[in-house]
Amino acid sequence: MVAAENKRNSEVLIIGGGVIGIACAYYLLKEGIGVRIIEKNQVGSGASEGNCGLVSPSYALPLSAPGVVWKTIKGIILRDTPLYIKPRLDLILLRWLFQFSHNCNKRDQMHAATARADLLTQSKILYDQLLENERLECDWESIGHFVVLKTERTMEEYSRINDSLKQFGLGGTSYVGKKLIKKEPALKEDIYGAWFYEMDAHLRPDRLMNEWKSVILQKGALIEENCALQSLEISGQTVSKIKTSRGDFRAKNYIVTMGAWTSLLQDQLNLQIPIQPGKGYSITMDRPKICPIYPCSFIARKVVATPWKSGFRLGGIMEFSGFRSNINRSRIKSLKIAAEEYLREPLGSGSRVEWEGLRPMTYDGLPLIGRSPNQENVYLASGHNMLGLSMATSTGKLIAELITRQDPHLDIAPYSLKRF
Repeated sequence: MVAAENKRNSEVLIIGGGVIGIACAYYLLKEGIGVRIIEKNQVGSGASEGNCGLVSPSYALPLSAPGVVWKTIKGIILRDTPLYIKPRLDLILLRWLFQFSHNCNKRDQMHAATARADLLTQSKILYDQLLENERLECDWESIGHFVVLKTERTMEEYSRINDSLKQFGLGGTSYVGKKLIKKEPALKEDIYGAWFYEMDAHLRPDRLMNEWKSVILQKGALIEENCALQSLEISGQTVSKIKTSRGDFRAKNYIVTMGAWTSLLQDQLNLQIPIQPGKGYSITMDRPKICPIYPCSFIARKVVATPWKSGFRLGGIMEFSGFRSNINRSRIKSLKIAAEEYLREPLGSGSRVEWEGLRPMTYDGLPLIGRSPNQENVYLASGHNMLGLSMATSTGKLIAELITRQDPHLDIAPYSLKRF
């Protein structure tokens, strides 16, 4: 009986097997710490699988910005906008939206942007090291990324965003007219211009997850799939064990990397965890004959076109409709319409895989990274908004540094749970 119980003990237990959970496991293993991951579905499923695969420091500015509140209101009223909020009586969502609107000012925007830029820039550096050291085959290309604008007016409007990014060393280069089409021939010739961010990279997320999973297994990680968390057993200021659909597990330390579902633990942990599920969509297909060379963000439509050597994906949109797992056909249609507006050949041939998944959205645009103020052995790494993949490596390293009591490679204060 004791031997059987010991097999369910770990030094660190990670609750959630997405890209953040895998990253935490990897950096802990590098420090010689034993880890076990529990995942309610399959490791790498959910938002970690169906996103657009950008590793993008240029996305440092949060969604909460001056002037965004009116767009949010339109998202409640209109069903065909890139941002859609399903009308319903949800007091928690209404409180979140109020707090989001309160953050839509220049001061809070730039505070969040500073912390996001640090995390994104360090993550890009760590991705370079990870891929060099582990030789992960995931269609990685560090060649840059275009933000594409259809008109001169929108190009000029985005120049102000670009000016804000310059203070973090993340400013882009403008391409207009024939100069743009020469660099990215897949765009339609009526596109006015684009901003090019050479510091950005991209990869195929499903391949990254499969490769990274293999690496941590080789390094000694234990993985329990189809293992849903049911509850935490808390004794004083520590979690003593967790109950799952596959029995109880114990650990010295626990890391919560449950993405959008992290907020469901706030009562048990007695914490404020203001994360709302923001649904995104994607379509994955073969490469079109005239395929983009670079990832292209169609910012007005909140859609990204990502080319890989092995395929092509359209993804994006933001829908606040709760935890419902269903594909809204109008959202899929919106992805196709956006591609038709910007690309000479918007879709590839062959079969197409449609996907929907939930991103963990915080009202201030910053993730939650750190130890719980109420439990000595619980750490959270969640709330990465639409940038979980982009921020994964630095997040995983920060959690490993906290658990091993090393000096963090970044100031962790902006991501603290104490800010709520």
